[in-house]
Amino acid sequence: MKLRLLAIGKDRSGLYAPAVAEYGTRLARYVKFELVELPEAKKHAGTPRAKDEEGATLLAKVDPRERVVVLDERGKEYTSVELARRVEGWLQGGRDVALLIGGSDGLAPEVLARADEKLALSRLTLAHRLARLVLVEQLYRAFTILRGEPYHK
Repeated sequence: MKLRLLAIGKDRSGLYAPAVAEYGTRLARYVKFELVELPEAKKHAGTPRAKDEEGATLLAKVDPRERVVVLDERGKEYTSVELARRVEGWLQGGRDVALLIGGSDGLAPEVLARADEKLALSRLTLAHRLARLVLVEQLYRAFTILRGEPYHK
């Protein structure tokens, strides 16, 4: 299985990118992992058009055979152990998985419609770059749980 994280925007602050890269490297020990950063619709930021443009950009990068999991505040929340079981289900399903994080304007209706499932990291609103870090860390944690490794205490 290949696991891809498709995310709108880059971490220009430099705060999160090193940690995302570290957990991405750790995650790659268990699964083929790729982070794909896509451009923000800067010209139309804050308008419905931005969300639509970013949505089209995301969907253009999704393989039709991939299971699509979107991060959405209305998605299902899991504990770390429950997420590990969900990841195990993805592994058993045999399809590659694309996890999608939209830009600051959220996800376009077309992206939500394409989703096979919706995942919420928290009921709190997280900065999108922070959400990316939390997701990659939790995916790494999920694999350590599935392998019975001591990372998850």
